[in-house]
Amino acid sequence: MLTLYSSAQSTFPVNGVADVREGCYAFTHATLVKEGGATLSDATLVIREGLIVSAGTGAVLPKDAVVIDCSGKYIYPSFIDLYTDYGIPAPESGRGGRGAVNPIDFFRQPAQIESNTKGPYNWNQAIHPEMDAAHLFNVDDAKAKPLRDIGFGAVLTHVKDGIARGTGVAVTLANEKENLVVIKTKASAHYSLSKGSSTQSYPASLMGSIALLRQTYIDAAWYKGQPYHEGTNLSLQAFNDEQSLPQIFEGSDKWGDLHGDRIGDEFGVQYIIKAGENEYQRIKEIAGTKASFIVPVNYPQAMDVEDPNDARFVSLADMKHWELAPTNPGAFEKAGIPFCLTTADLRDTKQFFANLRKAFESGLTEAKALEALTKTPATLIGIYDKVGSLDAGKLANFLITTGPVFNEKTSIVENWVQGRKYEVKEEAWKDIKGQYNLVITSATGGSTTVVLDVKSPTAASVIAKDTLTGKFSYDGTIISLSFPAAAGGAAPAGGGMRGGARGGGRPSAAMHLSGVVNGDTWNGNGTDSTGNLVIWTATFAKATPPTPDTAARKRPNHVGKVLYPFDGYGWDSLPTQHDLLIKNATVWTNEKEGRLPNTDVLVRAGKIVRIGKNLDAAGAQVIDGTGKYLAPGIIDEHSHIAAFSINEGAQSVTSEVRIADNLNPEDINIYRQLAGGVTSSHILHGSANTIGGQTQLIKLRWGADDEGLKFRNWDPFIKFALGENVKRTTSTNNNRFPDTRMGVEEVLTDAFTRARDYERQRKAAPNITRRDLELDALVEILEHKRFITCHSYVQSEITALMRVADKFGFTVNTYTHILEGYKVADKMKQHGSNASTFSDWWAYKTEVQDAIAYNATIMQKVGLNVCINSDDPEQARRLNQEAAKSVKYGGMSEEDAFKMVTLNPAKALHVADRVGSIKEGKDADLVLWSDNPLSIYARAEKTIVDGIVYYDIDRDAQLRKYIVAERNRLVQKMIAEKRTGSPMAPATPSYHIELSCGDHDHHDGLLTIDEDGDHTEIANTTN
Repeated sequence: MLTLYSSAQSTFPVNGVADVREGCYAFTHATLVKEGGATLSDATLVIREGLIVSAGTGAVLPKDAVVIDCSGKYIYPSFIDLYTDYGIPAPESGRGGRGAVNPIDFFRQPAQIESNTKGPYNWNQAIHPEMDAAHLFNVDDAKAKPLRDIGFGAVLTHVKDGIARGTGVAVTLANEKENLVVIKTKASAHYSLSKGSSTQSYPASLMGSIALLRQTYIDAAWYKGQPYHEGTNLSLQAFNDEQSLPQIFEGSDKWGDLHGDRIGDEFGVQYIIKAGENEYQRIKEIAGTKASFIVPVNYPQAMDVEDPNDARFVSLADMKHWELAPTNPGAFEKAGIPFCLTTADLRDTKQFFANLRKAFESGLTEAKALEALTKTPATLIGIYDKVGSLDAGKLANFLITTGPVFNEKTSIVENWVQGRKYEVKEEAWKDIKGQYNLVITSATGGSTTVVLDVKSPTAASVIAKDTLTGKFSYDGTIISLSFPAAAGGAAPAGGGMRGGARGGGRPSAAMHLSGVVNGDTWNGNGTDSTGNLVIWTATFAKATPPTPDTAARKRPNHVGKVLYPFDGYGWDSLPTQHDLLIKNATVWTNEKEGRLPNTDVLVRAGKIVRIGKNLDAAGAQVIDGTGKYLAPGIIDEHSHIAAFSINEGAQSVTSEVRIADNLNPEDINIYRQLAGGVTSSHILHGSANTIGGQTQLIKLRWGADDEGLKFRNWDPFIKFALGENVKRTTSTNNNRFPDTRMGVEEVLTDAFTRARDYERQRKAAPNITRRDLELDALVEILEHKRFITCHSYVQSEITALMRVADKFGFTVNTYTHILEGYKVADKMKQHGSNASTFSDWWAYKTEVQDAIAYNATIMQKVGLNVCINSDDPEQARRLNQEAAKSVKYGGMSEEDAFKMVTLNPAKALHVADRVGSIKEGKDADLVLWSDNPLSIYARAEKTIVDGIVYYDIDRDAQLRKYIVAERNRLVQKMIAEKRTGSPMAPATPSYHIELSCGDHDHHDGLLTIDEDGDHTEIANTTN
């Protein structure tokens, strides 16, 4: 709704005498820029009572119109910003806000399990769709003015807090009462994956936020049936009521955008996505969302890297992003993605035009920018009938500029909002540059004429015998000028310009003049250098000849390439699958054939198709394996790489969260582990709670997006945990159940009891059973569709979980860590479990004191399928050596030892039909080693996934040289930027967080720098 009004009919009482003015204006002889950049010359814009009456040529001027000659001026529709919190009170920050919790104190604070919001609202206080921005909004002219000054006349504003944020209100930036500036009360509904100021413990991770939003959609749909036992839930009611509005999701990053879009796709919602600065890095995936975007023009500042010691801490990725960020809006345009522009995230709104011009230099067209600031945002939220163009009947929201609005020398003179003038740079209305005859007359009648040379509204000089630089200001109405007395210069009667320095070296006095503008004549009064009164007149004489442009032209904006991933070790184009023929290698099959010397392996379409001697294949790429070993790729059964979050530890049972929802395909550990011969990793939820999240098996397809990492058609798994981490032994203030080992068993029993009851109810009455994502995953376990890998140490707990499993009729697929497995190996074999353990880790906490180096061998001899895992990104690079330790400690055969990191984990993960050995028909996940893979001297020379060479030791050597050269180029470019006087940011280390079992999105550890300087890391060794 648009609150249109006649001042004669206001419902508000008048305290005083009514001032009824219709406010009719005619802006003549202007260049009107209408919809789509269509331009009308010598045109007229007529407005009345805050609305546009007409816009075009040949208009008949109303008799009562105030006529404003706009010769030489341009008129544009005012801009619209869809992503602000203008006029909305800031939310109170709480302990639960992102970044508010000290990581060291994470376990030391009592958890806030329940919402502390009073009233019949949602159980989680990060879900507050009942927030109505129209009810909270207050006009704030101090914040409106900076936006008006850069051309904005209307904004969409909302509460930037929480996951479900409520509705937004579209308002103008007029300085009027709130009821007069509202364009549309419920203009949008807003969402994000940031819990914001919520002090509630859940969610504590990105995947938890995703699960919470997914569950909210499910709960809201269920609530439509008004279930009796739910009672009244104003949050779910508001959530449902808002689904017909434009849905805006804050992604703020290329991966966040995709996370949001997938949630929308799941529930049939097409979000408008608020982007970040880096979508150009994955623009194909961004285009695939089919979404419209709100794109900021906020770019990182160049860093001060002149000191080499500072420069080495800055990652190449961050420097490349600084260079390429201005290409982001242009990338959207080139990809044909609908978008509008926003001031969101700017440090200072004054940067808006400067940053916009950087975008123009980097590919964005001015026509698309104008559309993205006017028609597109108005259309997206359904207010194009009110604003966004210069059409009759719309709000009189328009800019008057001195030229094309995006030209660097153009000034916005006025911004009219709802038919009311707001001065921006009124002094620019008239081009005052030129020379004026300045006549100064003293009180006694004597006068002096000099030349006033005006260079700009803030700079002028006086030309007599000398040229005197003065202090000058012009605001379109008032003139102010002061200049020193000239040595030897003429002076009016009274000696006001006498001169030079006086005795004793005192400086000359100054003359001060002030006055008003009256067309081309300026006049006023002042004082001469001795304080006597004078009057003055300045009359325009001639224009200043244009100054030749001697400034150096901008060099072509050379920028580096976008890499996939956006890292020094990335690809400028993704590698493709080729037929491969690896010849004359020692082929370590992991099958009954054992090791085959001088053997060839042929790969076609990503599969192993032939194994034999003297093979030939036309068109295949030949790889010489002479003197080398060809082995199946290593499979890490227990890893925490390639994820944005690992633990959702706020509750005891969080089976609804999914590692798959927050994979990070740009984790450098993917590349590093390829260099260690790893081709697949099982990415587990952490061990903060009894029933953690759903896991994800990935292939290390370096350069693929998050979906491309996933191991296709894989049996789903879930992470459980026992022991110290679950009962929070290290916490001094734990209020989350369980607090003892026996409590852990009760949590498991209770969870599966609830799941069994839920399964029965769902089958009996599916239409009235609320779908529960947490219980869905547990039912999948009961139905043998999802399988458990369990963090475990102590024999008593291991057997306790087996009892629970036996009671509910499922099997614990894998016990991981299992450092006391040698004590219960017979029970595990009888139960049907696999084991995934460390080779020789112990003594890092109380429950591992009984660990022994013979554990893996003992379990293997009992008949268990035993794996050696990493649980550590560094150890994963040497899993071949970890496997070899059992040859030393337990006398295990080399073949059996190597299977513990290849075929055995494939069996444990139910993918042995595709990976884990070299066999015809299996996936071509292969590693060419320089030596026996169990040797400490062995290096992975080529690592192949699905027949694609993702790591090559020779390419790696070239990339290291490239990184050095590219870093140097960018460092020099930043130093050059500093020398132009541009504002600089301090050199900032680029952190890479290493997640592990006990991490909760906050980290404490050791700061390290890679040898290539490309990544700074915080390591955490909690397990």
